[in-house]
Amino acid sequence: MTHTSKPELGRFGVFSHYSQWQQLSAQQLTDIEALGYGAIWAGGSPPADLAWIDPILGATDSLQLATGIVNIWTAAAAPVAESYHRIEKAYPGRFLLGIGVGHPEAHTEYKKPYDALNDYLDELDQHGVPKDRIVVAALGPRVLKLSARRSAGAHPYLTTPEHTAQARELIGPDAFIAPEHKVVLTTDAEQARAVGRKALEIYLNLANYLNNWKRLGFTDADVAKPGSDALVDSVIAYGTTEAIAARLTEHLTAGADHVPVQVLTGTDKLVPALTELAGPLGLS
Repeated sequence: MTHTSKPELGRFGVFSHYSQWQQLSAQQLTDIEALGYGAIWAGGSPPADLAWIDPILGATDSLQLATGIVNIWTAAAAPVAESYHRIEKAYPGRFLLGIGVGHPEAHTEYKKPYDALNDYLDELDQHGVPKDRIVVAALGPRVLKLSARRSAGAHPYLTTPEHTAQARELIGPDAFIAPEHKVVLTTDAEQARAVGRKALEIYLNLANYLNNWKRLGFTDADVAKPGSDALVDSVIAYGTTEAIAARLTEHLTAGADHVPVQVLTGTDKLVPALTELAGPLGLS
């Protein structure tokens, strides 16, 4: 399916939980924009009013904001669409609505996620949210294909460049792909893996991630807690800033349009870390 236009977010963005974005000062936000990161991605499952987005866009000039993701079980489509139109009116072309089904383990009413996603996209469509300003959290082939057909494309999480290559082949050249990748700024492998394992802990309980890693060739032993070194090293980039940049760039080479980078560090250290990475990433 041909898309009229892909979202233009630049090569790299920054991923963090939506609560962390609210803790950053206007100066920190403008610093991130000045470094050349094209978008910030807000993780977690924020409430439908998305009221915290307006001040972030108001503090910056061109930085885009994408949700990664609004959870279809906890945020109804109609108020989310209302929020989209409010933000789009105030900050045209700067908001990308990422939606997804979350995890079956977390929601008792979780039924037929594929059908629920389709219904939610139908409702967004009825409320006039343009498909080219929506992305869908997608890992497996079925939802990847849905993301290309019903939205601008896919926002895979906790994947590898190999997954990005497979996704690109599956959904064709016209759909948008923005795979998140985690980073620890250290050359100490043991320290990086310790930080990485802490971040991975929750995901090693979640079937959709385990299944996706197994599709990529990881074994039951790899994905058993606390995760093998091979698994951790595949989804957590560490080493010199040049080595980290090279790993992140592998996603672009594999067919990604944009890579949201999640630096596993506290709010106070986020801008310094992004500053260190900007040069090797070719941003500044």
